[in-house]
Amino acid sequence: MDYEKIKELEETISSDYNNTVGIVVQKNGETLYENYFNGYTADNTFHVYSVTKSVFSALLGIAIDKDYIKSVDQKVLDFFPDYTVAESEETIQRVTIKDMLTMTAPYKYKAEPYEAFFMSENWMKFALDLLGGESQIGEFLYSGIVGTHILSGVLAKATGRPILEFATEHLFSPMGIRVPRNVTLRTKEEHIAIMGDKNTSGWAIDPQGINPAGWGLFLTPVDMAKIGRLYLDNGMWNGKQIVPAWWVSESTKEHSRWGELSYGYLWWIIDNKRHAYAAMGDGGNVIYIDTQKQMVISIASLFVPDAKDRIGLIMEHIVPIFED
Repeated sequence: MDYEKIKELEETISSDYNNTVGIVVQKNGETLYENYFNGYTADNTFHVYSVTKSVFSALLGIAIDKDYIKSVDQKVLDFFPDYTVAESEETIQRVTIKDMLTMTAPYKYKAEPYEAFFMSENWMKFALDLLGGESQIGEFLYSGIVGTHILSGVLAKATGRPILEFATEHLFSPMGIRVPRNVTLRTKEEHIAIMGDKNTSGWAIDPQGINPAGWGLFLTPVDMAKIGRLYLDNGMWNGKQIVPAWWVSESTKEHSRWGELSYGYLWWIIDNKRHAYAAMGDGGNVIYIDTQKQMVISIASLFVPDAKDRIGLIMEHIVPIFED
């Protein structure tokens, strides 16, 4: 390794990406670099924001493989038989799991109503009430909170189990990832405070006890790198198939587009030719996988508004140091 370049990297992080708290770089299954910043250590877990989505995608693949869900072509409302929809609302009745995974489902809003969602007594009903509308299925519309929460309901209904319990049995425990408890957020102030608390660990829940698919998961950078390694190895972990290989392949190829950006099943596709893709969350939380270079890079960061793009940091400053 070029220690002078590593020193330059750390100076760049300190000056331009100073909300970074942990980085792990792996190549060919070997950890080449692991470091922590801003007083954090390897033992601290961090709220990874929308990185949660890509982890949740793995859970859906596992559920389909275990026949809890028939396929991504199942209609979303199949899982909510008690939810009443007017016959005139045709669009919502045609929305599939795949539409939700690829962010191509329509909603009855122009801007996602985050605060009203969190203040509602039943997040799932609130989300379902916003699904559908006059827009067409198939147009990319990123739904960071509302749409993915409906996917949480799909998994909970399909398995008949708490999501964290299902995840612990089939994903976290086999990989040595510790997500010990549900995290209850009763107020807006508590919500804000807990996201930057280095002693918090677990996964948030809604008022009905459902873990959100889109956010709320706390992981260490090493945990994040494990998820990346799992996908790099086509769903295998220590010789055991944790996530079906076909799901890894299908999840990490382009299904929809937003401008120049490609999207899979809750994964961002960075480079189709090199098959590089990423889980990305607010503040600069990233799990980056480059199958051609056999690299996994995880970055954990504290939330700041308009955080500088970590893919730029990875491509310009990290990959060149460790790719050879």
